[in-house]
Amino acid sequence: MAPRAPWTPGRPRPQDQAKAQGVKVKKGLFPWAASGRAIANGRDEGFTKLLFDDSPEAGSGDGHAGRGHGKILGGGMVGTHAGDMIGEIALAIEMGADAVDIGKTIHPHPTLGESIGMAAEVAHGSCTDVPPARK
Repeated sequence: MAPRAPWTPGRPRPQDQAKAQGVKVKKGLFPWAASGRAIANGRDEGFTKLLFDDSPEAGSGDGHAGRGHGKILGGGMVGTHAGDMIGEIALAIEMGADAVDIGKTIHPHPTLGESIGMAAEVAHGSCTDVPPARK
């Protein structure tokens, strides 16, 4: 499952692909309406989405054991300059990073790129920039 900018019709979406393979997925979605840079740019209609392995046995093997700490499976971005930032998601996939790894990576503020770290924090449950998802 590789990152795309943007999703290409006719190709399986990463989330659908994981589901078809029986992989339990944890999604981190960060709306650009919560991004200071997107608001300042007057282009807050985008979002960043990251998908992580959420199976019970998932874990990166580096001490981040437990649910919600599986490796990144894929991701996508929609919005202005998304193609300029998708490389970070590709690098995270190549590294086998988990949500904690991505969330703890320094992302300058205010930038659109910090939405990648914020999406990871949403998946992890530690993002303070958006309200928690309703259950």
